Amino acid sequence: MLKNGFLGYPTTFMLDFVVVALILIVPLLLLSLWKVKVGRQYRFHRQLQLLLGVILLVAVAAFEVDVQLTHGGWENIVAKQNLTPEALAAKIAAVRPWLLVHLVFAVSTPFLWIATIVLALKHFGKNPTPGRHSRLHRILGWASTIDITLTSLTGLAFYYVAFVRS
Repeated sequence: MLKNGFLGYPTTFMLDFVVVALILIVPLLLLSLWKVKVGRQYRFHRQLQLLLGVILLVAVAAFEVDVQLTHGGWENIVAKQNLTPEALAAKIAAVRPWLLVHLVFAVSTPFLWIATIVLALKHFGKNPTPGRHSRLHRILGWASTIDITLTSLTGLAFYYVAFVRS
């Protein structure tokens, strides 16, 4: 994995990649919802959701390998900022609550999204049209959308507090 980020902060390539993905995911989800709700383009919605699911799964897996195995944890990435030991300890202590809030959503999102996708594939098939599963799918879909949006917002807040803010 690459050792440095590309957004101009002392991070990693994968951390910056995930930040960009977090910025892009919400508008793409909104596009998907608009296409299915307004345009009745169920197949487009299905394909985009599957694509986003696979991309996010691969990105998060690569991100975790990078952060945990390559760098030994997010604290070591924060340490790239060349802070004094006291300042580093204070920054890590200040940043940790932001990460914990983010993890509430980041951990629940894949479970919601997997359940939504697996049930949709089972009940809608390759040529999705509204049916008996639509009501539950809407509930799961909105829960997944809200959860990934909160994952994105809290992830961006964590990135800002940990790596951008002095």
